[in-house]
Amino acid sequence: MPVALPVLPRQRIVAIDALRGLTFLVMLFVNCLSGARGVPYGLQHFAADVDGMSLADIVFPAFLFVVGTSIPFSLNHRLAVQGGMPQTLWQVVSRAFGLIVIGLFMVNAEEGYNQAAMGISIELWSLCFFAAVLLVWGPWPNKLLRGAGALVIVALALVYRSGPDGQGWMATSWWGILGCIGWAYLVGSLVYLAGRGRMVVLALAVAGCVLWFVLSHAYGGNEILAMHATHSSIVLCGALCVLLFFDGKRGAGSQRRLWDGLGLTLLLALAAWLLRHVYPISKIGATPPWALYCAAICSGLFALLYWLIELRHVQRWTALVQPAAANPLVTYLLPVVLAALMRYLHLHWWPALMHGAAAIAFSMLFAAVVVALVAVLNTYHIKLKL
Repeated sequence: MPVALPVLPRQRIVAIDALRGLTFLVMLFVNCLSGARGVPYGLQHFAADVDGMSLADIVFPAFLFVVGTSIPFSLNHRLAVQGGMPQTLWQVVSRAFGLIVIGLFMVNAEEGYNQAAMGISIELWSLCFFAAVLLVWGPWPNKLLRGAGALVIVALALVYRSGPDGQGWMATSWWGILGCIGWAYLVGSLVYLAGRGRMVVLALAVAGCVLWFVLSHAYGGNEILAMHATHSSIVLCGALCVLLFFDGKRGAGSQRRLWDGLGLTLLLALAAWLLRHVYPISKIGATPPWALYCAAICSGLFALLYWLIELRHVQRWTALVQPAAANPLVTYLLPVVLAALMRYLHLHWWPALMHGAAAIAFSMLFAAVVVALVAVLNTYHIKLKL
């Protein structure tokens, strides 16, 4: 007899939405602040040779952790509604593929391109791609529009050229932020489905991802696969965390769940501290200490949100971040589209806005404006559904 899936609430969990919304709000802030001068060192991404992490270096693993928190709920729902494993697997693979494609195009628009060989500016190429993404994964059910968007994406891929001589194509040395999230989501979802949501299987998978990195580092294995293993470990930690808090089969009370969540936080921090004696803390290197410390931070923050929102019922403030939580992909892409449009039109931010306290204030304002704009888009149901 197959093992039953975890018993999870059917309603949306406000604490998860709050964690997702806060993650995207901080992302908007640190991304806008990127490259600014005269701002605290801890707000900027650390270089690859620095042993440590900043606030900016925690945002991407927070994305991964939040993806993990959604996996048990979304897969349980899909299995219940769609009624079978093949359909659910198709949905998982389709979503991962969409994220990987978007990530691949975005990362190749950042460097390596040869505009002269392409016959089109990289900014216009990017804007056409984002328009096609909206056609393919937008809210409209029109198959003709989706097909047209897919054809535009294929055409843009054929047009792309890279290298000094223009003979190269898209590089897949890494897949960009969204691509990495797509691969990690795929691994996390397959592990969850294969293990039927059992926490022991998820915990062993986290250990397996860490072991993969260790062996790869020791024996000169593929660095990209080791990086994906590290990213997948964070997704799995997110799934493990929400099961501790919400799996009804455990039969634990709210206070016990809170203490279990705090225990997970301490366990992850301890594992990170032990591995820190062997490996540095590095986002660029995707090292296990970085991943597990970030997972511990996210787990601790979620425990705090669970206590505040689910137990103390202090929820009204979450409306400030709810638009980003409800439409995360559009929230992520809007600043990228704006940056491409500004470069295409040869527009730039006022230099004074990118220095010191003015840069911090401007980045906070920018983040708030983007979330407000997403709220407006939400009223018109402009979302990307992968």
